[in-house]
Amino acid sequence: MKISKIQAFPMAYPEPHYKGIERYITLVRIEGEDGQVGWGECISQFREATLATKIIVEQGLAPLLIDENALDVERHWRRMLDHVWWYGPEGVAAFAVSAIDMALWDLAGKTLGQPVCRLLGGQLHDKVVAMASFIFDMENFDWTLGEFRWLKEQGYHVVKAGWGMRPEAVFGLDRNKDIDIVRQVRETIGDELELIVDTPGARNIWDLNTAIQRFRDLEPYRLRWIEQPLLPSDLDAHARLRDATATPIGTGEDEWDLDSYRRLIHSGGVDVIQMDPGRCHGITGCRQYIKLIEAENLQWSAHTWSSALNTAASVHLMANSTHGVAMDFKPHESPMQHELVTDPWIQQAGYLAVRDQPGLGVEVNEDIVEKYHFEA
Repeated sequence: MKISKIQAFPMAYPEPHYKGIERYITLVRIEGEDGQVGWGECISQFREATLATKIIVEQGLAPLLIDENALDVERHWRRMLDHVWWYGPEGVAAFAVSAIDMALWDLAGKTLGQPVCRLLGGQLHDKVVAMASFIFDMENFDWTLGEFRWLKEQGYHVVKAGWGMRPEAVFGLDRNKDIDIVRQVRETIGDELELIVDTPGARNIWDLNTAIQRFRDLEPYRLRWIEQPLLPSDLDAHARLRDATATPIGTGEDEWDLDSYRRLIHSGGVDVIQMDPGRCHGITGCRQYIKLIEAENLQWSAHTWSSALNTAASVHLMANSTHGVAMDFKPHESPMQHELVTDPWIQQAGYLAVRDQPGLGVEVNEDIVEKYHFEA
């Protein structure tokens, strides 16, 4: 079946998990000559990047794929990466490749009548761990503790929070406050739940010595891992931190492609590698990184905190892997999770079921696409 049309839709929506702040993603719609449609997304995050992604999708990459066989997914992925060689496989180009690749897998699955995880090689799990993820309110920590209490009541087994609602008030800036916060959270959720703390490593708020100190400070609270403790590009510091401390390190959501993931995996500075199929070259890219992770006997988690399409892609990747430990999941209703699709993801006892429907397993409501779609 040939590809007949490729469209990109810049989307702006209020994010309830961030007190209604406007966030951005880009959706891609690919239509086959028989009318079958596949959808994908990228977490383009900023308004200008979202608009730029649309241009690369429709003017740069779509002409490569129109009238080509829709089932040649990896061939198309390689052609797209070959095309962007001059302006690079990272940034906005990676967003565009990711969204198109995800849509191609959705279309291929629908065309063949199979869920994506089977096309990836087989379904190994019936359900995957949903890691409830939200943002600390560092200025109203009673609210934050209330969220953790509610997550425990909802049946989650793994919970994660971090950063902060404002750049001036984030986790990691105050040693005594950080320790007290984690202590209170652990007391609230008890010993049974796994707890992850996410720090703003991309903002370089901890140097190596501070990170070592904070890791040791927090050891009594048995964190499953501490996420992004250091500047992501400083792999040597991550390795030295890992040698000096006991708590596992999670990082990787800022990586883009096979080369950068290979460097991270071989650095000796990470235990749990994050990846986002809506950022790092889609499902096809993630498959390659996961194989490297499995070969090194490391673990990975899906950084998927945008729309139900990214959630779906992550579910299928985890269903096909022996080393995926958990995937981020928004615990409250959100427009891109609950309005965008007619069959939103619902966690049950801390898990998401692996759906048997063809493709990604969700149906996009095109009226909602129109509702949140914006132009320059």
